[in-house]
Amino acid sequence: MPTEHAPDQLGGHRVQRLWTPLFLAWLIALLATAGALFLGEVMGMTPCVLCWYQRIAMFPLVVVLGLGLLEADGRSVRYAMPLAAAGWAIALYHCLVFWGLVTEALVPCGKGGSCADAEVQIVGFVPIPLLSVAAFTMILVLLWVSKKEVKT
Repeated sequence: MPTEHAPDQLGGHRVQRLWTPLFLAWLIALLATAGALFLGEVMGMTPCVLCWYQRIAMFPLVVVLGLGLLEADGRSVRYAMPLAAAGWAIALYHCLVFWGLVTEALVPCGKGGSCADAEVQIVGFVPIPLLSVAAFTMILVLLWVSKKEVKT
């Protein structure tokens, strides 16, 4: 005779499968936010215009994903996905500017630091925009995994 699972058991597994990628996405957003604040406030690096736009996309992810974790609410993915996608696009564009693949006429930098300056590197060779692309990419992948768990 087949045994039936109690709804709580199945729900608990589903919540765990949803919670883990959401937590990891939140953790990455938290670390990226802390890193951006450290570079700006402690190291005294003035963010360029594109860095500010990336911060505008990253900082709210900490709150949106954090609130989604409180109730294991899959709807938070719906709100986080556009922020992460916008941040990813800006970060990718920033990488293209940094590597000189975008002409000077299309660079939005004006006031503040230069988007293509060598100061936009950590440890002398890792561009901050590349770290941003990596963070947004990981968050998007984890949100996609979470979205799949919400539908199943």
